[in-house]
Amino acid sequence: LSGVRCNALAAAFGKHVHLYGGLDVCINCAGFVNKSLVYDDTSNGTKTWRRAVNVNLVAVIDGTRIATQIMRSQKKPGAILNFGSVAGLYPMHYEPIYSGTKGGVIMFTRSLAPLKRHGIRVNVICPEFVQTNMGEQVNRILVDALGGFLKMEDVINGAFELIEDESKAGACLWISKRRGMVYWPTSEEEKKYLVYATKSKMTVTKNRFPSIQTPEFFEKITVHMLSHNFRNATRIDRVRLRLPMEPHSALVKIIYAGVNASDVNFTSGRYFSGNAKEASAHLPFDAGFEAVGIVASVGDSVRHIKVGTAVALMTFGSYAEFTVVPAKHLLLVPRPDPEVVAMLTSGLTASISLEKSGQMTSGQVVLVTAAAGGTGQFAVQLAKLAGNKVIATCGGGNKAALLASLGVDRVINYQHEKIKDVLKKEFPRGADIVYESVGAEMFDLCLNALAVRGRLIVIGMISQYQGKDGWMPRNYYGLCEKILGKSQTVAGFFLIQYADLWQKHLDKLFDLHASGKLKVSLDPKKFVGVASVADAVEHLHSGRSVGKVVVCMDPAYSQTLAKL
Repeated sequence: LSGVRCNALAAAFGKHVHLYGGLDVCINCAGFVNKSLVYDDTSNGTKTWRRAVNVNLVAVIDGTRIATQIMRSQKKPGAILNFGSVAGLYPMHYEPIYSGTKGGVIMFTRSLAPLKRHGIRVNVICPEFVQTNMGEQVNRILVDALGGFLKMEDVINGAFELIEDESKAGACLWISKRRGMVYWPTSEEEKKYLVYATKSKMTVTKNRFPSIQTPEFFEKITVHMLSHNFRNATRIDRVRLRLPMEPHSALVKIIYAGVNASDVNFTSGRYFSGNAKEASAHLPFDAGFEAVGIVASVGDSVRHIKVGTAVALMTFGSYAEFTVVPAKHLLLVPRPDPEVVAMLTSGLTASISLEKSGQMTSGQVVLVTAAAGGTGQFAVQLAKLAGNKVIATCGGGNKAALLASLGVDRVINYQHEKIKDVLKKEFPRGADIVYESVGAEMFDLCLNALAVRGRLIVIGMISQYQGKDGWMPRNYYGLCEKILGKSQTVAGFFLIQYADLWQKHLDKLFDLHASGKLKVSLDPKKFVGVASVADAVEHLHSGRSVGKVVVCMDPAYSQTLAKL
């Protein structure tokens, strides 16, 4: 786009369609640098700053407009890529007009994200300095300060990513020598100004879902003896619903319950303070950490939640057909779907721990172990959305394929290659953040692969849960000396201690999922009813699960919801 001769531009598009029969991809690239500062310009600006505005911004808008009209008339998918510049992301004091017009291109493009509904994806690419005729005019001191010129190959790779990745719409890709490819703004930055997102997607209406008959009896899983063997530790009890409820309580019909590796820690009494004898004093107690369902009844003092509202709960007792919980502990959700279950313990652990314990930003190397599991799938995607390079470990071809589909940069299938060798050869500097859930030897390996000033987040140690005597403590000889020498941090993360952040991060995860930026993988094996819970727990610990394992407590009701 060398000018703003609208008729000529429209004619060029028309000729292309006539010759090739349509338009699938349009790339708008325009750049004109004003040689004098606008406040020193005494002319009317026709050949200087006005021309820069017309070329850099108006022509791109016009090219996008025409391309969009053609693509919509074809009723076929299409991709439009506009070239912005790093000058549109931060100010260029020596060329304010160029900076302003490129900023305009960026915001114009990002505002076109809704065109995805019509199958048209408009994105913008913002490279730092490339060694072109225009790039050569930039002060070399500034170029060197930014790490030098980009390779044209880097720009081309970024362009192809935006064109080929069908999840990208209204995306802004920043390419630099220092940080590689980073999407800007990150989801965390967006939250600072997109104040309407949560309200629009998380609105809950009264009696949205069918009414529920209050039962006289219901079934639930109860822990009756302490053991890391879930099946031996639990039994199915049929109990009478106690009415009336406490004034501040709510009765919830469970639709889907989530299965977690730590279920066996709970049945063995690990989450109670004191020794085994003191833990035994709590018997019997209800099992299950998380679920989604529908409010069937509320206490007299409950005002903020109505009957028929879809909710999530993260309180003990979710392996049940019904449960009574304090209403203040319920989280509002749009629908009681299995994908929302996955966002609870698994999704919230990833989202909150990466933010708080990992202090994740962008341009980092993030290593995720057991990455194809319930929580790992969220960790890899959130790290990618933040603009990081992601390494993921797994065992099995199906798991590796899942991780590749989620955009992981390097998948390490330990059944085919050694994790240690790959990390040492391909990532000698180490990982800035490690999201670790395996424990034992994997923890040692990850600690050795941690970069200087890196942060290792311990969210679990699944390999140690099913030993002969259950979860046994392990000694890590020389740990303090290792982290001291490299200014590293090893941080434990236990979700229950961040309850004040649950609703905020659940809203974020749902918004990302609803916008197509976050995928939720559910294990394909079906588990139905309270009687299948033990099978589901054993399936998760078998190492064969891919994605989040869930149990459908009432298939008839879930089918009714699916039709709504």
